[in-house]
Amino acid sequence: MELTGLASYGVFFLTLVGIYALLALGLNVQWGFTGLFNIGVAAFFAVGAYTSAILTTPVSPEHLGGFDLPIVVGWAAAAAIAAVLAFFVGLITLNLREDYLAIATIGIAEIVRLFLKNEEWLTNGVRGIAGIPQPFDELIGGGQELIYLAFVAAAVIVLYLALERGRQSPWGRVLRAIREREPAAQAAGKDIVRFRLEAFVLGSAIMGLAGAIYAHFVSFISPEAFDPMYATFLVWVMLIAGGSGNNRGAVLGAFVIWVVWSGTEIAANMLPADMITQASALRLLLIGVLIEVILLTRPEGILPERRSVSRPERGREGNDP
Repeated sequence: MELTGLASYGVFFLTLVGIYALLALGLNVQWGFTGLFNIGVAAFFAVGAYTSAILTTPVSPEHLGGFDLPIVVGWAAAAAIAAVLAFFVGLITLNLREDYLAIATIGIAEIVRLFLKNEEWLTNGVRGIAGIPQPFDELIGGGQELIYLAFVAAAVIVLYLALERGRQSPWGRVLRAIREREPAAQAAGKDIVRFRLEAFVLGSAIMGLAGAIYAHFVSFISPEAFDPMYATFLVWVMLIAGGSGNNRGAVLGAFVIWVVWSGTEIAANMLPADMITQASALRLLLIGVLIEVILLTRPEGILPERRSVSRPERGREGNDP
């Protein structure tokens, strides 16, 4: 069944929400669980998208490709390459303080963006890669968009459940201990660098997978699609607004902020042509004001992290003979 009008836009909207939810979940592993200040989300998002696009597209004289591999192979490779990049980045940066780590990840994201933009033999430069295959395209009678939405929703649910299991495991408790009291965790004999590296690699692999899913959803990617405004700033806003350290908050934040972002875009398009440029700046201002309001009224987000509090044992004085 072909989707038209409002239904088609709704499916498109929810699919993008799911992709951003994956990005927010990946960032939550790094910042929410471990306190790693990664401002280079766009780098891993872009690496995943380009990896899958190159591996799954047919032969083209414009960029490296022609492998024509199954889409599932492209998705797996996207997560793997993003994880490898994060591993080497983490070896260099994870001993830095939070502010220096943020500066380093910004620089790495910019290096990746310029590489994708200038290495035309690999990525076709600013012209981007078109014709990225879409799964379920062979379906007769339409319905591909709905099936893809169902797949994205399934990916979000599976990752949410897996990360919840990890959060409640001893591994997750160590990550939160490092975030809260790193010297105490180190004194307890925990390998701080190893745990931080594991969280950084896992979160980046999820971001790479999100990039691959995005590339096959839109069928065209270029360096402009991974502008830090959309691929880093918005993801941070989603996580902070939803509730850092809470996987449910990450998913909810993706939905709420994307509703606001899309709603302001629709409103901006209704303005006269000479006011559209100013409206774009106002959209960013609105997002900034929104995050300020959330930080002032609910500093821990819409769904704060559930912290386990150990209750002290009752005194035994009254029971002593």
